[in-house]
Amino acid sequence: MSAPILFDQSRLKAYDGLMRLCGFAGKTEEWQQMLWNAFLLDRGLYDAFVYYLEHHALPDIPKCGEYSLTDCYVWQLEQDNLRRDTGKNTVNCNKEDMVLRAFQMMADMQKCPEDYMKKLSDWKGMDQTM
Repeated sequence: MSAPILFDQSRLKAYDGLMRLCGFAGKTEEWQQMLWNAFLLDRGLYDAFVYYLEHHALPDIPKCGEYSLTDCYVWQLEQDNLRRDTGKNTVNCNKEDMVLRAFQMMADMQKCPEDYMKKLSDWKGMDQTM
């Protein structure tokens, strides 16, 4: 008689959520895998993504220095506004893309904090928490 195998489906649900968001955002499979690998290497980032999938809101953690995922998201929105030269968030803004970019930005920021700290500290529109 063999022992029962326990299988945690939470990772499958998280990966499915990532695939769906990437589909809505028009991300490639390669980009999706890159972000998934970042989640697997950083439990805090993975947990934040699961929280986002369950609550449709960004959690307060993880942080890199004083910057949160919300700061990354707002920065991505501002960059989108600059690219479109609208000065405001329009209906054409792909929110799923901005959320995914915020998660990727946090993953990158945790690898090279100095580069991102400079970029964000020079930015005037951030939502910093002290």
